[in-house]
Amino acid sequence: MRPRPWSLFSLALAGPALAGCVASAPQPEEPAMGAPENAVYRGVNTYLLEGDLVNFVVTMDNARGASDVIAYARCAAAQYALIRGMGFARHVRTTTGNEGTLWQADAVYTVSPALPRGSRTIDAEVTVADCTEQGIPTV
Repeated sequence: MRPRPWSLFSLALAGPALAGCVASAPQPEEPAMGAPENAVYRGVNTYLLEGDLVNFVVTMDNARGASDVIAYARCAAAQYALIRGMGFARHVRTTTGNEGTLWQADAVYTVSPALPRGSRTIDAEVTVADCTEQGIPTV
């Protein structure tokens, strides 16, 4: 059976439109610029998981949203890398949650002396300087 010409034309037009409907993996929020007003940084708990894999749990009050607590975890990871004599960190994953005004991020990073593979790497020295400039505390 031969397809009808109008059905081929319809598919040709629908193809590009449907291509945009493909679900993509969720992307982490970009860190907010600067520390939020009235923010209270409640501290960092650091856990060495295995080898170069490190877990950071940070807590803060009065964050504007998840991006603020994510930035806090990133700053903690960068400072930790420097303390350990490492120059770089690579983000593995971060989960966030809040209860009222209290926010928490549970982040995992690898730390290394050389630039690791991957697109989500940070230069620890540059990141710590940026955190200081923005008023976000490190470890």
